[in-house]
Amino acid sequence: MRVVSLVPSWTETLIEAGVEVVGRTRFCIHPKPEVSEIAIVGGTKDWDARAVAALKPDLIVLDREENPKSMSEQAPAEWLATHVSTTADLPRELDLLARRLAEPRLAQFARRWEEAERPPIPWKPGDELPGVIEWGRRPTSKLKVIVYVIWKNPWMAVSRDTFIASMLGHCGLTPYLPQFATKYPQIELSSFDPETTLLLFSSEPYPFLKYKSEIPGVWAGSYAIVNGESFSWFGVRSLRFLESLRSNA
Repeated sequence: MRVVSLVPSWTETLIEAGVEVVGRTRFCIHPKPEVSEIAIVGGTKDWDARAVAALKPDLIVLDREENPKSMSEQAPAEWLATHVSTTADLPRELDLLARRLAEPRLAQFARRWEEAERPPIPWKPGDELPGVIEWGRRPTSKLKVIVYVIWKNPWMAVSRDTFIASMLGHCGLTPYLPQFATKYPQIELSSFDPETTLLLFSSEPYPFLKYKSEIPGVWAGSYAIVNGESFSWFGVRSLRFLESLRSNA
């Protein structure tokens, strides 16, 4: 079955399951080098519908959190939209894809997700923190709040009502995560106490790793650069990250 995937996380997962992916977004960068041979039809928020139609797909894969509703409304072929907002959604959505694509390896991923959905091990300052690429300044025993930062200009973070937060929860961090009024709120770093707050700067979508030298000038508290793909790419990538946590526990 010929598939166009407009969801980077699903593109990687479908390819690893052996599905024939013939179209992707420019943000679908895994797995390499397989994606280099797949046609780019746009981004996650916009696309070239004619280019999609020219690929003659049997199915277009979307996600309600990743893609705007207009894509399904304008789809030039049959489409399927998953809805992944927490890690608990993955078994159901993988089974949905497995049935629609008649691919049992996707169902196998679903069973592995069910196993990965075990109670997290509580985290405390001093413990190693999963997903850290590089520490800027380690937290002290006074730590009360952890904020996961995804963007700069304006500064933006994630609330507890996101897939990223559910991944952080599997690392035992839920008690430290603040609740915001929106899923991806704009924040002011100055509103957090640097003595008791740890900022986790994600490697994507904003490339904080590349601009890490700028962080000490705007934040006096503890912080680290974390692997954004591990925390936000649902599917096989985040699954392997969680499985690594279990094996190292």
